[in-house]
Amino acid sequence: MTSPFDKPALRLLARHRRAAAFAARPDAGQALAGFVDDLDIPDSAVVAGYWPMADEIDPRPLMEVLAGTGCRLCLPVVETRAAPLLFRAWQPGQALEPGPHGTFHPAAQAEVVVPGVLLVPLLAFDESLHRLGYGGGYYDRTLQSLRLAGPVRAVGLAFAAQRLDSLPAEADDQRLDAVLTECGLILAEE
Repeated sequence: MTSPFDKPALRLLARHRRAAAFAARPDAGQALAGFVDDLDIPDSAVVAGYWPMADEIDPRPLMEVLAGTGCRLCLPVVETRAAPLLFRAWQPGQALEPGPHGTFHPAAQAEVVVPGVLLVPLLAFDESLHRLGYGGGYYDRTLQSLRLAGPVRAVGLAFAAQRLDSLPAEADDQRLDAVLTECGLILAEE
């Protein structure tokens, strides 16, 4: 059995589980859009999405619905490895540029915005809504920085199969406020 503190082994397990979930339901991102009302995001909110890589659940159908309700969308930009993410305004249909780590982001001239809601990719999550990411710490640094500046809500997007019993939580790890899967919204058990 894998030690709960062996993050490389947990990441490998989580990648396999996510790949299997994606193979079974490649259209699961469309199901996320059906739960938009459960998210209770104000129409005027600035919402940070992400451009999906490989077998991540696809947030684009949800982002399109949010844009249709009046939300302003943005996507993350990696400026440097040690810095929090920067967010640039984006709307569905706008061209993107390739970024580091296989990402895509809005052009440099796009407006920089500060989101109030972040849709966060992940490898795994647990019942306490701890998140296992890719190991770069980008979202942890970003959430910490945004939460120091004001209220922000972090919603992980995942396949239901990405849920694990428990994950290690380190001092710098930022907990999610909710996780949305193809089966519905999960809130932290208080």
